[in-house]
Amino acid sequence: MSATNPVGQGGGTGVSGEDEVVDLCRDLIRIDTSNFGGGDARGERAAAEYVAEKLAEVGVESKIIESERGRASLVARIEGEDPSRPALLIHGHTDVVPADASDWTYDPFAGEIADGCLWGRGAVDMKDMDAMTLAVIRDRMRSGRRPPRDVVLAFLADEEAGGVFGARHLVDHHREHFDGVTEAIGEVGGFSFTVNDDLRLYLIETAQKGMHWMRLEVEGTAGHGSMVNRDNAITELSEAVARLGRHRFPVRATKTVRSFLDELGDALGTELDPEDMEETLAKLGGIARIIGATLQNTAAPTQLNAGYKVNVIPGKATAHVDGRFLPGHEEEFLADLDRVLGPRVRRISEHSDRALETTFDGALVDAMQSALKAEDRAARAVPYMLSGGTDAKHFDDLDIRCFGFAPLKLPPELDFAGMFHGVDERVPLDGLKFGVRVLDRFLDQC
Repeated sequence: MSATNPVGQGGGTGVSGEDEVVDLCRDLIRIDTSNFGGGDARGERAAAEYVAEKLAEVGVESKIIESERGRASLVARIEGEDPSRPALLIHGHTDVVPADASDWTYDPFAGEIADGCLWGRGAVDMKDMDAMTLAVIRDRMRSGRRPPRDVVLAFLADEEAGGVFGARHLVDHHREHFDGVTEAIGEVGGFSFTVNDDLRLYLIETAQKGMHWMRLEVEGTAGHGSMVNRDNAITELSEAVARLGRHRFPVRATKTVRSFLDELGDALGTELDPEDMEETLAKLGGIARIIGATLQNTAAPTQLNAGYKVNVIPGKATAHVDGRFLPGHEEEFLADLDRVLGPRVRRISEHSDRALETTFDGALVDAMQSALKAEDRAARAVPYMLSGGTDAKHFDDLDIRCFGFAPLKLPPELDFAGMFHGVDERVPLDGLKFGVRVLDRFLDQC
């Protein structure tokens, strides 16, 4: 890093990445990019055009690619000081899950600022990282600070519905934009967990669970609601779904989870047993839900549908289940599902993605650790597994090693896990500015 252009100073232009990041994130939140699934989404083209405009203002050419009308992603490449080195991908998605304004304290698409936070759908998932990336790139382009190697930017559609119209489309049909890329950073990693005033763990995502979104079907005998019916599809399916919803899958401590528990145990001064985590999870606040779900496979019933009239017993009942499996445990997961559901239930896969796991080592990890430590002396980077999934699953097909690294220094009282897809989603303003500083340092060292 040049001594004449310290982090966040904007190269003498008077505008820095820290100055811009809140407004950039606010603008993105105000573009309603709700993704309802099944190809039903809005605003992704407008978001891509906004990003393209902000990049063009600092001389970065980009390309908007539509998989279908309006389903727009954007890619750009920043030339590094040594283009012969393998390139780094920074990816983020612009779509968000829907939000009902009547449930929120502030309009989820207004980008309100209150209580030191920016409120709105996408504030942490993941327009914060989109804005931090834009802020850093714009600052570096204004000040003429090229990264050490090529950096590819991807602002993607459709992540919230599996990425079919976004990352999957680019990987299948436009992979030339990722030529030479060997490593990537994306969402849901690099956020802090405060142990005490002298120690904050920053969780770097090195693994994520695989996904099986599935439909369950039971066929029975249709008939009049007044009659006794021993072959009621609703009854059979309801009992199967209840069994599944209450089922406790066995604890499986994968390599990443074991590493995280070792680091956490060291921080807490105790040895942690994955089979007995209830007391420890109670100490983890909002992230307990993320960590708890990485100790086992999970299958959450999310939808039920049957019948069309109160006095008619339907011939078929259906349910939907969000299934997530640990790396290396997919076959066990599916076998457990079928055993719990029973022979009457037909299981139909609607969307599936692999589980991912990489090691917590190498120059890129060193750059993350160094950048975090430079901005927070209490920082310790640790690996963890994400209970959900990201677009990294698609980029893995290109042999790109993927990490979750969207750095945020969070107040201990914030329920960070509850922000994802939750009501009153918000991100601390100081956290956004911290992320800009860390990402800028990271790019200098990557």
